[in-house]
Amino acid sequence: MPRAELEVGEEGDYDPDVASPLVSVSVDLDAVECYYRIHALGEAPAGEARFAILRRALPRLAELFAKHGISATLFVVGRDLEGDDEGRRIVAELARAGHEIASHSYSHPYDLARLPREEMAAELDRAHAAIAAAAGRPPVGFRAPGYEISAGLIELLCERGYRYDSSAFPAIPYYLAKAAVMAALRVTGRQSGSILGSAKVLGAPCTPYRPAAGAPYRRGDLPIMELPVTVTPLLRLHVIGTTLVIAPEWLRRRLVASALGTVHFNLELHGIDLADAVSDGISPALIRRQPDLRVSLDRKLAALDRTLSEARAAGARFLTLAEAAEEFAKG
Repeated sequence: MPRAELEVGEEGDYDPDVASPLVSVSVDLDAVECYYRIHALGEAPAGEARFAILRRALPRLAELFAKHGISATLFVVGRDLEGDDEGRRIVAELARAGHEIASHSYSHPYDLARLPREEMAAELDRAHAAIAAAAGRPPVGFRAPGYEISAGLIELLCERGYRYDSSAFPAIPYYLAKAAVMAALRVTGRQSGSILGSAKVLGAPCTPYRPAAGAPYRRGDLPIMELPVTVTPLLRLHVIGTTLVIAPEWLRRRLVASALGTVHFNLELHGIDLADAVSDGISPALIRRQPDLRVSLDRKLAALDRTLSEARAAGARFLTLAEAAEEFAKG
C-alpha cells in the first residue's frame, strides 16, 4: 500500500495501515565560521567557538542518537579533521560506534559546484583522504555546501565510485527566503559568502532517484543515487532541523507527520542545531542573525527528541543514507 502524503494543515495522526516509514538522520557539521560567511560577518573570532560544532554540539547529537538507537550519517568537512585533534577523535569514535561518516567537501566552498573541474576534484579528493584516515574507511556519500550541485560535480562523484549524493533540496519557501536574505545584504553593501543556486532544483523529484547525465535535477540512469532532503508534498515546506527547533510545537508535529508519510524521510540536521549560544562561546553578532541560536538548548533538544520519538511511534525503520541508497538502488 502506498504511503499517505499528509500535507501540513491536515490532521497529524498516523495511519497504522500505512507501510512503516523509512527514515535517515544526517548532520551537516559546518563549522561556526561557515555561518559568519553566510551572514557576511567577516572573519570568525578565534577561541573556543571555532571548535564548538565538533567538540560540543556533536557529542550532544551523539547522545540523542544513542538514546533512540539510531546510526546517523555525519557529513564532515575534511579540513576540520586536520585542524582539530579532539574533533577528529570524536568523529573516529562515532565511526567505530556505527555512524556513517560522509563527505561535505574539504573546505566547504559555497561555490564548489561552480569551480573549475580541477578545483572541484581537489576538494573531493582531499576530503576523501581526510575522512578515510579519521573514520577508518572511505566515504561513499556526499552533500554539497549550500546544497548546490552541478552536472560536473555529479560526474566527478560517479568517477570516484560514490554511491549517493544527498544535496537536492527542492524547498520552495527556503529558496525564496534565501534569495530575500541575500538581496537584503546586497542592499546594505554586504555580500553573503553563500550563493543562490539554480532554480531548477525547485522542480527536482522529492523522492530518491538516479540523476540524468548533464541534468542532476532530472531522473536518469547515472550509477549514483540522489537522496533529496525532505520537503512536504504540494507546498514543499522544508522539514529540517533548523525548522523543527524554531517552529511552534503544533507546526513541528504537522511537519513531522507529513514527512513520515513520504517515501523517505531524509531528516537533515546541522551541528549548530544543538549549539548553546552562551556556553559554546558564540558571538552576539552571530546570535543576532542566526535564529536557532536564540532558542535555548533545552528547547532544541526537546524538539529533536520528540521528533525521533514520533518517528519510532510511527514504526519507522532508521537507516543511514548509505543503507538507504543501497535499498533504493535495488529498486
